[in-house]
Amino acid sequence: MEPRLENMHVAIQGEMRAAVAYRYGGPEVVEIAQIPIPVFTEKEVLIEVHYSTVNRTDTGFRRANYVVSRLFSGLLKPKSPVWGSEFYGKVIAAGSACSYLKVGDFVCGFDDSRFGAHAQYMAIAENAGLCVVEETDKPEIAVLMEGGHYALSDIRAARLAAGDLCLVFGASGAIGSAAVQILKSMHMRVIAVSLEEHLDQVKGLGADEVYSVEEFQSMVPQASLDFLFDAVGKLDYADVKHLIKPVGSYISTEMGKGFKNIWRALFGFLLPGPSVKFPIPLMRQEDAKFLYGLYQMGKFKPLIDREYALDEIQEAHRYAESGMKLGNLIIRIKD
Repeated sequence: MEPRLENMHVAIQGEMRAAVAYRYGGPEVVEIAQIPIPVFTEKEVLIEVHYSTVNRTDTGFRRANYVVSRLFSGLLKPKSPVWGSEFYGKVIAAGSACSYLKVGDFVCGFDDSRFGAHAQYMAIAENAGLCVVEETDKPEIAVLMEGGHYALSDIRAARLAAGDLCLVFGASGAIGSAAVQILKSMHMRVIAVSLEEHLDQVKGLGADEVYSVEEFQSMVPQASLDFLFDAVGKLDYADVKHLIKPVGSYISTEMGKGFKNIWRALFGFLLPGPSVKFPIPLMRQEDAKFLYGLYQMGKFKPLIDREYALDEIQEAHRYAESGMKLGNLIIRIKD
């Protein structure tokens, strides 16, 4: 039997290195500090984080430009100073009520409710959005969940049928590249659109057609799409709805200026034309297992742009917001 810690609230003495931000703002608010190792409860595990990522979830909550995000992360300042939503590492302690995870398990997952992965250790509920993995030292496992989770949530909301024609705008990003591969695993026909400089990488994702941002509107027939997925939140529904079938759907990963994508999702049924949907993404353990299963079957291989050390995390935040990122950025936590 693996050892289990029996106390309801367990503290492992000592400090850890972490990237912290005690206020909202740009990349400059993130700094490296020594902070206490987190306490975990009887239903939680303590994970030694080996790799994490910097992604849109982290940068979006760090800037907190949308006031609604502060309802979850803290109104005036972050409730928890450690960001980092995506992780891959090893369980080093488990609460007494844990039954799924045990000490020694390697796990990957995503948590945008508590964050905490930009640190040497993080505490997380055993039933959170994570899963056990077979790999014991493979950095790319760390980037399966954030982009995959958002893509999967939106694809399911579109209620597609095998053979439907789908367009993914922003197919070179973490969410878009995951969406292309998930859609193909579900036997959809996929058109991928990306910046010109990333077309070669996007072609390797398995899309049926690949176009640049500049050319896709002239290449895609009107009213031909069952689903248009704006994975980077750069399109306006009014500019592309003519490409979607009247019974098709449009989903963006951004709320849009004046929250118009939310308003359209709520009241668009009053108007003719394709529907606009804005699903609330929820990360479940079965989703983590599904995405990892696709990876194991070779149907989902995340794009990776760069790898940074924890000390370089400010630079990673800047690059993540540059608009030039291809796929995912890995943060190496354990040396």
